[in-house]
Amino acid sequence: MKATDILTKGCVCVPLVATDKDAVIAELVDALDRDGRLTNRDQVLAAVLGREKIRSTATELGLAVPHGKSPGVKHLVMAVGKPKTPIDFGAPEGYPPSELVILLASAIDETGPHIQALAKVSRVWLNQGFRAAIKSAETADAIYAAFEEFDG
Repeated sequence: MKATDILTKGCVCVPLVATDKDAVIAELVDALDRDGRLTNRDQVLAAVLGREKIRSTATELGLAVPHGKSPGVKHLVMAVGKPKTPIDFGAPEGYPPSELVILLASAIDETGPHIQALAKVSRVWLNQGFRAAIKSAETADAIYAAFEEFDG
């Protein structure tokens, strides 16, 4: 699976308007909903926010991957947002704020693809070239192109 199999350019938000964790999640869920990728926006939002309350999905390298499983989506989907300035996503002390937020939502019974997608985005983020491309990206097209280039 490639990230671009589950990501459309319409679900890439650059820059994010929201400036806090819950609002960023809502903005990315709304992008999925506008793109026709959800069957119930509120169910997906509740699932992702609920999962985030259990434990922050921020990583030590400035990536946050909020995710959830919900009956409000038929299959695995992804939205990506780059904030104007990094956002505090509730990372453990010593971790930097999030420079990129990748939201994943899947159907309740889609455990395998959901876990594969989480692993995939984490692996791509470990690539220094990808992180540099994201850091310099100023448009949705540039973010999408970075996924196309480095997720091979």
